[in-house]
Amino acid sequence: MYTIHELAALAGVSTRTLRYYHQLGLLPPAAVADNGYRLYGPEQAAALQQILCFRDMGLELRDIPPLLHASPACRAAALEQRLAEVRAEQQRLQTLETTLQHTILELKGEYTMTDKERFEGLKRQAVADNEQRYGAEVRQKYGDAAVDAANARLLAQTEEQWQDTAALEKEILERLAALAPAADPAGEEGRKLAALHGEWLRRHWPEGLYSPEMHLQMAQMYRADERFAAYYDKAVDGGCEFLCRAIEALCQ
Repeated sequence: MYTIHELAALAGVSTRTLRYYHQLGLLPPAAVADNGYRLYGPEQAAALQQILCFRDMGLELRDIPPLLHASPACRAAALEQRLAEVRAEQQRLQTLETTLQHTILELKGEYTMTDKERFEGLKRQAVADNEQRYGAEVRQKYGDAAVDAANARLLAQTEEQWQDTAALEKEILERLAALAPAADPAGEEGRKLAALHGEWLRRHWPEGLYSPEMHLQMAQMYRADERFAAYYDKAVDGGCEFLCRAIEALCQ
């Protein structure tokens, strides 16, 4: 058994935090001694560790009790999502560290980066950024196997394919800015825009995954997640909604 001071020291939190968690019903002690001291056992230590993990995920305290009372499988799923985010961030930082080191050495005349190194760094940075920003949602919707295959396809692109895909993305945004919101998304130009977007998806998704149904699901995701919407609205106000309606006109 731990006293409140011992458990606080073990977890790296304050005794005030533990008292507050008790007050909220999040972490009641295992027992209260005759002298009024709170006592905590291994079960409470494990619960505290999970509470701190959920807090690190950005959850509000009011949202944690349902998770603590959920099945181990549900809690594991939530923590697996966080683990994927942490790993993606580690990969992003590792790529950035290597690129910065080589760039600094090159500027000092102590190293020469090959074009392949520059290009591989860009690809790995793109994969890491996508995982950090959208990985959890996309993996939940399409599964780990599909996302891992998409990442592998991106990393396998040649420099020419990479540049061609970047040019296609730029063309989509330029066409979107020229059309939205005045044009008809169901018109010929709107459908051409949606078709270009479908081609862009094919270059990122695993071979054979694209279908009109999957394209429609992406449009639904764009509407539901403000991060996706912001990307297209940055090109033109109302751009995301215009693109979604164009996709619906093409695929339904």
